[in-house]
Order: sequence, then structure tokens, then C-alpha cells
Amino acid sequence: MEQILTWQQIYDPFSNIWLSALVAFLPILCFLVCLVVLKLKGYQAGFLTVILATLVALFAYKMPWNLVGASFIQGFTNGMWPIAWIIIAAIFLYKLSIKSGSFEIIKKSVMSITPDHRIQVILIGFCFGSFLEGAIGFGGPVAITAALLVGLGLRPLQAAGLCLIANTAPVAFGAVGIPIIAMANLVGIEQHSVSAMVGRMLVPLSLTIPFFIVFLMDGFKGIKETFPAILVAALSFTTTQFLSSNHLGAELPDIISAVVSLAVTTVFLKFWKPKNIFRFDNESNFTQDNTLSFNQILKAWSPFILLIVCIIIWTQPWFKALFDKDGILSYTSITLQFSNITTGILSPSITGIGEAKPLSLALGVDLINGKTVAQAGTAILLAAFLTIAILKIKAEDAAECFWVTLKEMAIPCITIGLVVAFAFISKNSGMSTTLGLAFAHTGDAFSFFSPIIGWIGVFLTGSDTSANLLFGTLQQVSAQKLGISEALFLAANSVGGVVGKMISPQSIAIACAAVGLVGKESDLFKFTLKYSVAFIILIGIWTCIIAFFLQGIIPEVIVK
Repeated sequence: MEQILTWQQIYDPFSNIWLSALVAFLPILCFLVCLVVLKLKGYQAGFLTVILATLVALFAYKMPWNLVGASFIQGFTNGMWPIAWIIIAAIFLYKLSIKSGSFEIIKKSVMSITPDHRIQVILIGFCFGSFLEGAIGFGGPVAITAALLVGLGLRPLQAAGLCLIANTAPVAFGAVGIPIIAMANLVGIEQHSVSAMVGRMLVPLSLTIPFFIVFLMDGFKGIKETFPAILVAALSFTTTQFLSSNHLGAELPDIISAVVSLAVTTVFLKFWKPKNIFRFDNESNFTQDNTLSFNQILKAWSPFILLIVCIIIWTQPWFKALFDKDGILSYTSITLQFSNITTGILSPSITGIGEAKPLSLALGVDLINGKTVAQAGTAILLAAFLTIAILKIKAEDAAECFWVTLKEMAIPCITIGLVVAFAFISKNSGMSTTLGLAFAHTGDAFSFFSPIIGWIGVFLTGSDTSANLLFGTLQQVSAQKLGISEALFLAANSVGGVVGKMISPQSIAIACAAVGLVGKESDLFKFTLKYSVAFIILIGIWTCIIAFFLQGIIPEVIVK
């Protein structure tokens, strides 16, 4: 069924941008109060936030009720597919590893490198997580690494919180650089300019994160005891990220940096060990099993090796092309579509120049086609099936793992669906743009607020890509008005967004689901909120320093 409806967004419904921004902020405030003050469960906070966002969209922004409903459906289905699908597949793979007994060998292999939880978090949460972020994104890295760390003995809240923080450094180049590539295409400049600037802006953050993670676990004492290992991990990652982002582009910095850092740090730990071993479980009688054969270790890690291989294949253009309209596997396309509002929403230019552009609201799910087949959830599921075969897991045991995963993920999936639905209502009604435009009215102070806009964008959407697409043009125009290179503000939007990921409702729901903290979202949110705020303030100051004192490090912008 096709409907032709047209409604034009209003970015300043009260003819006062600050008053409009205050009203647009109300749903966000509702979510914060629900989690931090009322300590409601994630799905409850998400439901109330959606209700308030709906009321604001209907009565303040005059959005037609059917478009609000369509936005909710579009957001909820996007939350289910591909986001929840990725998490379900990742948790299923993890449970297969446990069921087969392989995870015990994985634990022993990690313990043979180091039994110290501080360094294990660096290796798995920071290094391995960065690789996964570079390959798949969408919350999968946090789900997988947090689950692994819980299996290694970390407390669930600690594992989830530390992995969310560790996941900041690679987010800008996540999913093979899509956040930067998409934004560069949007504003009409070569992606290398933005990639290089992001790489330069991330140097302090990428260097700091490993030290900060250890500090959260064991204070300055922990940093002192593990300083050589942290320094090796941080320097190898940051140097590689800087060089690759400046010379290769946005696609590979995460993957290359993660591999280099993981390899260099692992080799370093063969020659250096901390004098004191720190573990959250206070276990002191642990034994390091150095008798494991290479084949045993390889077989135990095979689920995650297969995961990497499948994801690499999934990201290749030639593979995606197989499912395109003229591809040899095009016949496998499956689309569930029950309505399409073709003209839907007209989105005016935020600069006031040019015609309003239509936003299509397609209500349905593309299960398999040239675009969606490359989604990481399907790649992870294939890795799970291959794991079942290689590890010779019984069919009934695999089915039990999948059923348990579905039961455990039921509430988290609803939570994810609700928070993504809120994000779509906020975006489609114009509320998100209102918040960005308010900051754009701050004049010279915009250098400080530029990354905060990206931070808010990622909080709202759960995606650095979405935040870049939402506010990329705003950042570009603001830079031009202030006479500052647009590469700086475009990069600031993305860099600010990376520290917003740790407090995004979507990320919180995923992390809680991965470690069995469903219903405890408020605890995790409170854990990460203060650090996210501190980081974004520092990034705002760093952006100001570059804008006013270090303009020489801003790369030349090349217009397409």
C-alpha cells in the first residue's frame, strides 16, 4: 500500500531557537531522569521517552500523527534489523563457544599471556574491540568483548562499562570508515581531508583511553604497575591510527591499528610481566597453562577467527555485488514491506538556502538484498554455523543455545527498538536539528560546541554515521561563516560523537544484554555518564585550541 503524504519540518516552532531547543530537549531529559533519578529499567525509560517525544512531535512540531507513527515503526524495525540481529548473532556465537568447552581454552590462552585483568581489558576490550569496531560496528564489538571479559572473571558492570569506554577511540573509523565517508560525500569534499583531521584530533584521546581504563580499575597504582604494557598498547595503536588515517584514508585505521597494537603488546608481554597481578575476583591461586598446543588454541579461537574471516568477506564490494539487482544471487532477495510513504517529510535546508528535500519513510524490512546482506549479523550467524560444524556441536545443543539467546535478548531487543524509535521520531520531526541549530547560534564559541553537537547526535541516534549525516552540513556552514576550515568542525562532529557512544541508550541496552544486566541499565548509564561529559568538555577545549592556535595542523580541504 502506498500513501502520498507531505509535511515540511519546522526547526524553530516557537520562533525562538533557544525555547524550541528547550522543548526539543525534553525527551532527552526524560530519559536521563528515568535512568539516573527514577532508576527505571531500560525498556521503561525508552517507552516513556517515546511517549514524550511523540507528544512534542505532535503538538510542538505539528507533525501529522501518521508520520509520527510511521517514524516509530521505521525506528523500531531498524532497531530489530540490523541492530538487534547483530547482537543476537554475537551472543549466540559466544554461547556456542562456552557450550563446546572452547571458552575454557580461550581463557587459558589469555591467561598464558597475562592473568592480570588490567592488561586483559587492554588486549580484549581495547585492541580486539577496536578491530571489531572497524569491521562491524553497530554495538557488536561491545557485546562480544564484554561477554569475553565476564567469562575471564570481570564483574558484569565493570566489563560492560570498561568496554563502552574502550570503544570510544575506534568509533570514528568504525564499520570500514562509513561515518567519515558518508559525511564527506554529504558535504561534497574528499574524505581524506576529514579522515586526516579526525586522526589528528584523536591522538590525545587514543593515547589516554588505555591509561584511563586501567585507572578506573586500579587507580594510579595500577597505571604505575602496568605502565610499560599500557604505553606499548597506546603508542602502537595511536601511531598506527594517525599514520593510516592520514595516508590511507578512513577505511582501515581501526583494523590496522588494532592488529598492530594487539600483536606488539602480546609480543611485549612475552618479555615483560607486571610484578603484582590484579584480578577483580581476588584469585591468587591461578595457574598459567603453558602446555596448550597451537592446534588447541587455534581450534578454541576458531569461532572468533571465523567471525573475522566472515566479516572481511562481507565487507568486500564483489561479495555485496552478488546480491545486487543483476547479481547471480539476486533471486535470494527477500523484502517485507507493508507500506511506503513516498514523499513523506520535506526537510528544509538548515542553511536556509536551497529547496527542501524529501525524506522517504519505507515501512518494512529488507531481509536480504545487495545492501542488507552485507550486514554484520548475517556474517556472524554464518560464523556460528561454521563453528557448530568445526567444533562438532550437537544440533540439539546448538538449538538450545539459540533458544536461550532469544529468551535472554527479548527485553533488550524491545529496549533497543524503543530507543531507536525515539531517535527516528526526533530526527524526522526536526527536534535533533533544532538542538544543533541552537548551538550554531553561539558565534565564536561554536568551536567549543562543535563536538558537543556530534556528541548529542550520537546520544540520540546511537550512531556516529547518523550524527555525521544529521549535522555534517551544519558544521560545514558554521565553519564557513566563522572563517575556519570546515575540516576541523566536520572532524569535531565525529570525534565528539565517539564519546557520546558510551552513553547512547542503544549502546547501554546492548552492553547490558551482553553481560546479563538487563534491567540494570541505569547503573551502567550512571557509570559512563560522568566520564562521557568530562571527555566531551576536554574535546571541546581541544577543538578551540586547534581553531585559534593550531590551525596549521588542519589539512587542506579538497572539494569534489
